[in-house]
Amino acid sequence: MGASTSEKSARLETKPAAAYAALDARCFRASTLTRGPWDSGHQHAGPPVALVCRAVEQAAREHGLTHIARLTANLLRPVPIGELIVEVTTDYVGRNAAHFSAHLMAGDKDVARFTALAQRECPLDLPSMLPGHPLPKAPLAPEESQPVDFPFAGRATGYADLVETRLARGRFWNGPCAVWFRLRHPLLAGESPSPYQRVAVVADSGNGVSAVLDYERYTFVNFDLTINLLRRPAGEWICLDARTALGSSGGGLAESALYDADGLIGRATQSLAVRTRA
Repeated sequence: MGASTSEKSARLETKPAAAYAALDARCFRASTLTRGPWDSGHQHAGPPVALVCRAVEQAAREHGLTHIARLTANLLRPVPIGELIVEVTTDYVGRNAAHFSAHLMAGDKDVARFTALAQRECPLDLPSMLPGHPLPKAPLAPEESQPVDFPFAGRATGYADLVETRLARGRFWNGPCAVWFRLRHPLLAGESPSPYQRVAVVADSGNGVSAVLDYERYTFVNFDLTINLLRRPAGEWICLDARTALGSSGGGLAESALYDADGLIGRATQSLAVRTRA
């Protein structure tokens, strides 16, 4: 039997050059590289979180603050693949830190709200032999890790095409799992993503890579994401060492230790709603 029209179209589809194109300073158009696994018309949360992270970085730099120590996303609605507006408000600026809030809008609706903490970077000589130091490294380096694809890869252009993935420990979608991510395409056309944006694109994948339920029978969508970073990330590769814990009332928690090639950089958490598919 020959391939269906939809299968042929998927194979012939030309992949976009970037996740987003800027329409002006605060308005962006999403490409199909942002498509998530739950609905063909909705974005994976990672790219829009990174888009807001970019705007927060710009606001923080105006005050000489260059480290994004925390970014929290409250995901109010699915983010459609279309035009988005990003608005950032400076809530407080001190000598060494500032607090920001942000809105992500599709049309006249808020689809996500954010808070962020930016800090001033200051070189510091740490004492030797500190407990818990040197900080741990990922289970394997990216060059030692096996290439792996998301279970939903190949169905249509989407998030699985935006990122390259390599397995450092465990098995994809089968409990605790460590996966390296690298962007195959830039976040914004004509612009190189910052280290913080690279983390934001991938940190929302913890509940997916460490899934303990069958993706075909259950959904385990997260309604928030908090990223805490202890230092500036380095390099193109970011590792999520993730695990999922489920409750008996439809809730759950995904936790990820975040690494770059030099070692631990922070953690990410996601609150999950677990449901059976209709």
